[in-house]
Amino acid sequence: MINLTIVANINVKQDKIDFVKAEMIKLIDKTLIEKGCVEYRLHQDNNNPAHFIFYECWESRELWQIHRENTHLVDYRVAVEGAIESFDVSEMTELFTGSELTKLS
Repeated sequence: MINLTIVANINVKQDKIDFVKAEMIKLIDKTLIEKGCVEYRLHQDNNNPAHFIFYECWESRELWQIHRENTHLVDYRVAVEGAIESFDVSEMTELFTGSELTKLS
C-alpha cells in the first residue's frame, strides 16, 4: 500500500511561538487516533524556534482530507488565526524506505 506523506512547514510570528506550539501539541493525540493516520510528528527548528514542521503519514489522500475537516483541526485554525506568518503543505509519496535501499546495495 502506498501511503501519502504530508510535510507542513509553519512559520509563526515571534511573539506567538509558545501559544501556537501549545495549540499544535493539542492536535497530536487526537490526530493519532484518527482513521488512516499512520504517523503524525511535530518538529521545531533548533535555530529558528518560530519554524515548525508537521511530518504526517496517511493511508490515503481521502483520509487525510477528512482529517483536515475534523473539529480539532478546525478549532486549531480558528485559535491560531493571525499568529501564523506562513504555511506551506507538500503532499508526497515515499519512494523507498531505508531497508529497501539496503537491499539494493
